Amino acid sequence: MASPEYAPLSRSLGTFDAVSIGLGSMIGAGIFVALAPAAAAAGSLLLVGLAVAALVAYCNATSSARLAARYPVSGGTYVYGRERLGEFWGHTAGWSFIVGKTASCAAMALTVGYYAWPTYAHAVAVAVVAALTALNVVGVQRSALLTRVVVAVVLAVLTAVVVALLRSDAAESSRLAFDDAVGLGGLLQAAGLLFFAFAGYARIATLGEEVRDPEKTIPRAILGALSLVLVVYAVVATAVLAVLGSAALGSATAPLVDAVIAAGRPGLVPLVRVGAVVAAVGSLLALILGVSRTTLAMARDRHLPYGLAVVHPRFGSPHRAEVVVGCVVAVLAATVDLRGAIGFSSFAVLVYYAIANAAAFTLGRKVIPVFGLVGCVVLASSLPLASVRAGLGVVLLGAVVFLVRRR
Repeated sequence: MASPEYAPLSRSLGTFDAVSIGLGSMIGAGIFVALAPAAAAAGSLLLVGLAVAALVAYCNATSSARLAARYPVSGGTYVYGRERLGEFWGHTAGWSFIVGKTASCAAMALTVGYYAWPTYAHAVAVAVVAALTALNVVGVQRSALLTRVVVAVVLAVLTAVVVALLRSDAAESSRLAFDDAVGLGGLLQAAGLLFFAFAGYARIATLGEEVRDPEKTIPRAILGALSLVLVVYAVVATAVLAVLGSAALGSATAPLVDAVIAAGRPGLVPLVRVGAVVAAVGSLLALILGVSRTTLAMARDRHLPYGLAVVHPRFGSPHRAEVVVGCVVAVLAATVDLRGAIGFSSFAVLVYYAIANAAAFTLGRKVIPVFGLVGCVVLASSLPLASVRAGLGVVLLGAVVFLVRRR
C-alpha cells in the first residue's frame, strides 16, 4: 500500500478539463505523426488498422475507467496493478508508462521542431520542453486552460483541411478500396502504430487525484475523449487517403502538407504547419503531465527517490517530479530518432495497458478485459522487430531493478 506521508493534490479539474487533456494528448500524435508509418505498413487497409486500434483502445478505456473510478488517485495503472495484482505488476506498469511516455514526449517535441524550424529541430524541441515544464510546475489548471485552446485551434485547422481535400478534384473514392496485397502482419503493425495515437485517454486516469467527483468524471471523460478522437481520425484519414492513396501517404514525411499540395491548395500549407506545431505542443503538454503524475505515485511508494513525491505548497503541483521529467525529455529530444521513438513508445504503452486489463479482470465482467489483454499482446508483438527488442529489454531492466530493490 502507498505511504501516507504525502500532501494531496488539489482537485481543480472538471469533466470538460479532463476531456480537453485527453483530446490534446491524442490529436497531436495521431494526425501529424502516426498516419504515414501506419499507411506504409497497412497500405489500403489503413482504415481497417484504425478500427482495430480503436477497438483495443475501447477495451483499454473501459477497463481503465472502471479501475480509475475504484482508485481515484494519481498513478493510473501503476496503482491499479499494485492494488489488484501485486507490487511487482504495479511497478512494471509504472516503469513501462514512464519510459514509454518519456519517449513519446521526445517524439512530440521533435515534431514541433521539424515543423517549426527544421534546420534547428532538436534545439527547438529542447526549448519547448523547458517552457512546458515551467508551465506545469505553476499548476495543472493553467495547463488545462492552455490545452482547451490548443484543441480548439487544431480541430479548426483539421476541419479546414478535410473540407479542402474532399472538395478537390484530386479526391477519388477508388483510392479507399481495400487491397489484399497487405497481409495480416502489416495490418496489425499499423494498428499497433496507430494505438500510439489513441493512448492519450489514460492521461485522464493519471490525473485521478486532481479531478472533481472522480467516480463520475473519469469514466465520462475517458470514453468521451476516445469517441471524439476516433471520429476525427476516421474523417481525416479518409480524406487524406482519397487524395494521396496509400502508397504516397506511406512515404510522406508530412502527410497533411503533401495532401493539400496534391489537392491544389498550397495556400493551406502554412496553416497546416501551424496546426501541426500547436497539436504537438498540446500533446506534449498532456504527456508531461501524465508522466510526472506516475513518477509522483511511484516516488510515494519509494520505487523512485522519495523526494520526487513533494508537492509545491503554493502551486499544488509535484514540482520536483515535473522538473526531473522535463530534464530527461529534453536530453532525449536532443538525441533520439523520431520514428524509432514512436515504435518503442507503442510497445511500452501496450505493456502498460495489458496490465490494466489484467487488473480489471479481477473486478468481474471479464469479456472486455480479456479482449483488451489479448489485443495489447498481439499488437505489441506485431510492431517492428527493433521496437520489440528495445521494449522487451527496457521492461526486463525494470523487473531487475524491482527485484534488486526488494533484496
